[in-house]
Amino acid sequence: MGLLRLLKPLWVQVLIGVALGLAVGAIWPHFGASLKPLGDAFIKLIKMAVAPVIFCTVAAGIARMGDLKAFGRLGARTLIYFEVVSTFALVVGLVVGEVMHPGRGFNIDPASLDPKAVADYAAKAAHGQTVVDYLMHLIPDTFVGAFAGGDLLQVLVIAVLTGFACTKMGEFGARTAGVLDDLAQVFFGVIGVIVRLAPIGAFGAMAYTLGKFGVESLKNLSALVGVFYLTSALFVLVVLGAVAALCGFSILKFLRYIREELLIVLGASSSEAALPLIMAKLQRLGAGKGTVGLVVPTGYSFNLDGTNIYMTLATLFLAQATNIQLSWQQELTLLGVAMLTSKGASGVSGAGFITLAATLAVVPDIPVAALGLLVGVDRFMSQCRALTNFVGNGVGTLVIARWEGDLDRDRLKAELDRGPGPDPEALLEAPLPV
Repeated sequence: MGLLRLLKPLWVQVLIGVALGLAVGAIWPHFGASLKPLGDAFIKLIKMAVAPVIFCTVAAGIARMGDLKAFGRLGARTLIYFEVVSTFALVVGLVVGEVMHPGRGFNIDPASLDPKAVADYAAKAAHGQTVVDYLMHLIPDTFVGAFAGGDLLQVLVIAVLTGFACTKMGEFGARTAGVLDDLAQVFFGVIGVIVRLAPIGAFGAMAYTLGKFGVESLKNLSALVGVFYLTSALFVLVVLGAVAALCGFSILKFLRYIREELLIVLGASSSEAALPLIMAKLQRLGAGKGTVGLVVPTGYSFNLDGTNIYMTLATLFLAQATNIQLSWQQELTLLGVAMLTSKGASGVSGAGFITLAATLAVVPDIPVAALGLLVGVDRFMSQCRALTNFVGNGVGTLVIARWEGDLDRDRLKAELDRGPGPDPEALLEAPLPV
C-alpha cells in the first residue's frame, strides 16, 4: 500500500514515464522511434479540448466584464508586456550567442550542406509570411473552422467577437455567459480524464526522441544545447525571477507550485499539453478568470520567450558554424524580423524550427540548408523552448492580473506558501474559483 501511495501522484507517474522512455530509446532505438504515436495521440487529445476551453473562458470573461473600455485596457497592457519581455528574450539570445560562440570550431562549408534535409521546413516557412497573409490567417473560413483546425488565434478571435455580442444583449447575454462558464467546466472535466494518460504520452515522446535522434546527435551539438538550456534557465530565474519579485512572489515557489504541469510539458515537448491546467492553477493563485482567459491564450502566440531565445541564439550558431560573419546591421535586422516571425508560433513541438527557417530568410548569407545541422537536436531543444514559454506565460498572467487590480495577493501568497498545487486530476475535478 505504501508503494501505491507513493506512485499515485501524477507527477511521479510522469517522471517514471520519462525515465522509461529514455531507457527504451537508448536500448532499443528502433522500437523507441516507433512509439511516436503515443506522444502524438496525447497531444491531439489535449488539443481536442483546448479550443472549446479557450472559447468558453474568453467569451464568458468578456461578457461578464461588460465594460469594453476595461477589456481594451487589458488587451493593450497584455500586448505591451508581451512585446517588452519577448523582445528582451530575443536580445538575451543574441548577446549570449555573441559571448559564448557555441558554433565556433565547426568550420562547415555551406556548399557541402544538403538542402533536401530541410526542404519541408523551408517550404512551410515560406508560406504566408507577409503581414497581410498573417492578418488574413487570423480570420477562420467558418465559425467551426477554427475549432476543426485547432488554431488558437482564430479561436481567440471568435471568442472575443462572441463576448462582445453578449455584452450587447443585456440579461440574455448574462445568461449566455453563465452557460459558457458551465460548458468550460465540462471541458475542464474532459481534460481531467485525458491528463491521466500523461505518463503514457511522456513515455512515447521520450522514447521517440532518443530512439530517432540518438545520443550521438546530442553529443555532437552538446555545446549549443548546453548553452541554450543554461540561457533559458538563467532567463527564468533571473529575468522572470526579477519580474515576479516586483509583482510580489517568488519564482522558485511558483515553479514548485506548477511542477506537475512542467513535467507534462517536458514529456510532451509541448506547452499546449498543459494549457488548460495552467489556466486552472492561475485562477487558484488568485488571478481573475477574465484576465486568465484572455492573457494565457494570447501568450501562446505572442509571448514565446523560449522560442525567441532559440531563434537568435540558433541563428548566430549557424553563422558561426559556417564561418559567416554577420554585421551589426544584419544582427539588428535579424532582431527586428524575429520580433515579427516569433508571433503566432504554436506551442506544439517543431513550430520553433519552422519559425527559425522563416527568420533565416532575412540573412541570405546563411543558407537555409544550414538548418540541417540542427535537425538532430531540435527535439531536445524543443522541450526547453516549451518549458520556458510555459513559465513565461504563467508569470506574465500574474503580473498583468496585478497590473489590472485583478489579483488576490493574499490568496497568491497563501497558495504559494502551501507548496505544490493540487494534482491536475483533483484540480480539474473541483470547481474553479470565480
